[in-house]
Amino acid sequence: MKIVMIAINDPAGTAISFTKAINRYTKHSCRLITTATRYNFDFEKDLHVPDFEGPEFDEVVQILREADIIHFHTLADELLPLGPLSIKDYLSGKKILHHHHGHPDFRANPEKYRDKYRRLNRKVLVSTPDLLRLIPEATWQPNLVPVKDSLYTPQPLSDDGQIRIGHSPTRKELKNTDDLVEAVEGLQRKADLPSIELDIIENCKHVDCLKRKNRCHIIFDHMQGYYGVSSLESLSQGKPVIAGLDEWNKQCILEFTNGAELPWVIARNRGELEEVLLSLIIDPALRKAIGAYSRKFMETSWSEQRVVSRLVDIYNAL
Repeated sequence: MKIVMIAINDPAGTAISFTKAINRYTKHSCRLITTATRYNFDFEKDLHVPDFEGPEFDEVVQILREADIIHFHTLADELLPLGPLSIKDYLSGKKILHHHHGHPDFRANPEKYRDKYRRLNRKVLVSTPDLLRLIPEATWQPNLVPVKDSLYTPQPLSDDGQIRIGHSPTRKELKNTDDLVEAVEGLQRKADLPSIELDIIENCKHVDCLKRKNRCHIIFDHMQGYYGVSSLESLSQGKPVIAGLDEWNKQCILEFTNGAELPWVIARNRGELEEVLLSLIIDPALRKAIGAYSRKFMETSWSEQRVVSRLVDIYNAL
């Protein structure tokens, strides 16, 4: 199969990760077309329309003509302009699916999108299990991270006696950042604890974000009931990762991983967050054990091959 993924901006770098994994681990081929850059994360690109000059559109035309599957990400669809090209002119004979990653408009207006996909009779994917509550007819397609890449592998930590807690929120108001700050400030006031540093990572390139997270002893994702790509990155780095997974999300993950023990450290409110932070801060052996299992979980239960195989099965069923 020849697959073309199309996105306005690449959501958390997931589309390029899927593209590379399909090309690396399957007999199929995939290209990614993006049309805009948001934030300054500097994710790797494939075919980025703002960078094009005239001849490069010829390559896009060929890719669109030859594609068997068009895989739209986030809010992209056939109305998205690709410079002078109209995607609508290349839909004939293609299989089409839409992949949602929790965009605020989708979360606020799920019925608008459900009506659209019912009318068009199109397959829908969601990136995290919580989104199935908004569009129950969708299929959950887990995200992936390249666990063998050096940026995603465990690195030696500083032994300066300081405990570093990392948090990389794209939008702090949605990621319980205030709860984390207050919990850490409370622990910093305790005289009998090691020195604690909170590194809130934002407005930087993704490569730099990964390097800073890999220097941390503990990572906090958020307490919204689900997990983010931030979780997967830090689990792969061998970190204890705190997130507020609810029972729905835990059950979906257990089904995907065939019942593997989940590596996340669960905290659903500020009180629980302070408790689990304290337990991890005072017990280096506990941090080491949880981190080692986190890495193992990503290598075995959430490997690129496992995730991309699920996506290819979805393509084959279209």
